[in-house]
Amino acid sequence: MPIARGAGTEIIRCASFQDTDGDQDLIIGVQYHIYTVLNITIQCQALNATTDNFRIFLKGWDAHNGTSAVEHYIVNENMQVGDTYVFSEKFSMNGYEPDSSAMSGIMNTAAEQDAIADQGGSTAQYLRFGCDAATDNYDVHVTFIDQNNA
Repeated sequence: MPIARGAGTEIIRCASFQDTDGDQDLIIGVQYHIYTVLNITIQCQALNATTDNFRIFLKGWDAHNGTSAVEHYIVNENMQVGDTYVFSEKFSMNGYEPDSSAMSGIMNTAAEQDAIADQGGSTAQYLRFGCDAATDNYDVHVTFIDQNNA
């Protein structure tokens, strides 16, 4: 039976990515959705150099500068081949950016705060994984809740 995805639904989702060696979208935002990340597990398979790092970042709206498609780093970590990193801090993200015409730059009013929550813009937000070299290899697994408020 297919999973119901209509307005007012809440789905626990997961995705796995093997041998990730560059930027990889973990969550692709959908307008009027809110995503709560429950867990990201990363296992290092290979490295170009022992000093290489991986990153987890949100690409989306910057409420401080009023700028679109900014990379907000959540994790920037070095690990060695065979190591496993578990990110189990919970955080949420909107599926889309706000309507920028409703923003004055820095979020400093309740109306601007509402505009961010309303997701009235035309640009999706993304949760991404990235690493330093194309010869780095990581297995990545993400688990999250997808709330559809359309």
